[in-house]
Amino acid sequence: MAVEVLLPKIGLTMQEGTIDEWLVPTGAPVAEGEALLRLATDKVDVDVEAEAGGLFHPVVPAGTTVPAGALIGWLLAEGEQPPGDAGTPARPTAAVPGTRASTAPLAAAGVAAAPSVDGVGDRLLSSPNARRVAAAADVDLAVVRGTGPGGRIVSEDVEEYVAALAASLPPSGTSSSPLVRKLAKERGIDLSEVNGTGPGGRIRRADLEAVAPAGAPAPVEHAPARSGEVIPLTGMRGTIARRMHASLQEMAQLTHGYEVRMDAVVSLRDRLKEEWAGSDLPVPSINDFLLKAAALALRVHPLLNATVRDDGIHLLDDIHLGFAVAVPGGLMVPVIEDAAALSLTGIAGRARTLAEAARAGRISPAQLEGATFTVTSLGGYGVDFFTPVINPGNVAILGVGRLRDGVEWADDRPLRTRVLTLSLTFDHRAVDGAPAAEFLRTLGELLSKPLRLLV
Repeated sequence: MAVEVLLPKIGLTMQEGTIDEWLVPTGAPVAEGEALLRLATDKVDVDVEAEAGGLFHPVVPAGTTVPAGALIGWLLAEGEQPPGDAGTPARPTAAVPGTRASTAPLAAAGVAAAPSVDGVGDRLLSSPNARRVAAAADVDLAVVRGTGPGGRIVSEDVEEYVAALAASLPPSGTSSSPLVRKLAKERGIDLSEVNGTGPGGRIRRADLEAVAPAGAPAPVEHAPARSGEVIPLTGMRGTIARRMHASLQEMAQLTHGYEVRMDAVVSLRDRLKEEWAGSDLPVPSINDFLLKAAALALRVHPLLNATVRDDGIHLLDDIHLGFAVAVPGGLMVPVIEDAAALSLTGIAGRARTLAEAARAGRISPAQLEGATFTVTSLGGYGVDFFTPVINPGNVAILGVGRLRDGVEWADDRPLRTRVLTLSLTFDHRAVDGAPAAEFLRTLGELLSKPLRLLV
């Protein structure tokens, strides 16, 4: 008996999704629980597993966008033919390099269009073996140029990239991939001082992030844009475009810049690194201190932890902190629930777990929902000040600049200080300039005595 394959609804807010890649060839047997397709939603990209077994028959091509619950394929018994209904008409995505556009008219007309015999459909991205090789070498596929049909990345492309990277770097006495050595060189990290957590003590990218001296998450390597390339506004990129445009259209946004002293935080963090060496306690990053301080400051200034609705400004009871994480192709905002009730180490551990899940593509939609206030940092990219855009539904967002040297005068003598600039964008419909400035002053006071943030 034919079993329908429907596009799953992932998360409460998902309305549609794009079939990024079919992972099973047409006519191939599929076991229950086996990965069937790669689905791109407005928040995450996930592998979708088959809910039953059978011979797979798709009814829409890869690269098309369909509403949640739409029929996208069949699982058939041996010798069984798919029912006559070709499924819900799908909206094809714009043509991009690596996409064969000849099937778009068929999809628009609601006519079934099967993937090609190579089993990856009309949008060729990367082979399963290429993904396995990339994961083993700790390589982001976004930086690899595909030479397969339609620009598809095959395992040989990944191997050539790793070989070229290795040839451009000096040899290392430690066990690490060429990409890890490249990142370590860029960040000024001595690999001989890094403890590797991979097999046989191999140093992984996550090990570098654990010891990186920067006060913000390490920059993500993005694939270089090529002249003449057309980047479709679909999936994550399309969602970011729509939400940010709507945010600026619907709110009266204004940004305050505020410099804060970080000497005490830097000193405390250095002390914790020594005292907690070898323990299971996560050493908080500069960003973790700011997250904790923001959560406590929101208790004092609830106007910043609010949402604007038709009937007025609703001050929210819960403080759920979102924090921006750069990922290839865009950004995600994981949410730390009840952040004000967590200790600093609790926030550090939760932030690290969520960030790693976001970068690895393992984060769930539920972990990206419900933020009442957001913190975003560009300090790792050398930015001092910027104007972040408020996430719709919130009334404010805090931007964090780079940690840098400052100067303070004491008795006509210059003293070196450690400072950074905070950029608070707020919705002037809900918050005036003075309350926003008071919030920033409270943040500065909390950061000046960071021992209070440990509890």
